[in-house]
Amino acid sequence: MKIRFAALSLVVAVLSASPSLADKTPQSGNIISMTSVDCGTKKQGKKTSTALLCQQYVVRTATTEYQIRQQKPGDQAILPANTPIQFTLDKDKIKFKVNGKKYEYVVVGASAIIAK
Repeated sequence: MKIRFAALSLVVAVLSASPSLADKTPQSGNIISMTSVDCGTKKQGKKTSTALLCQQYVVRTATTEYQIRQQKPGDQAILPANTPIQFTLDKDKIKFKVNGKKYEYVVVGASAIIAK
């Protein structure tokens, strides 16, 4: 009975670790589109404030479409559409390089692509 329990717990440990290992492998995708979205306000005085905009991108892989957003409004690099990227997922962050520069964005949405 103890051997079965040990084997079962080993299988559960391996299966629960598998998704976290899969997230560290690079995935291929393309930046499909970019939109500017409201991501806060900046106070300029006692009564006036200015809306801050962040870039939100759609990254498409073979099976999933990710919506990613800048972490801070100050990061104003604009990435062109149809840019191929190799990225890794780490919890709610996506990390990739474009033209030798590293980027880290927050994943704000994901949807499955259903093949017809």
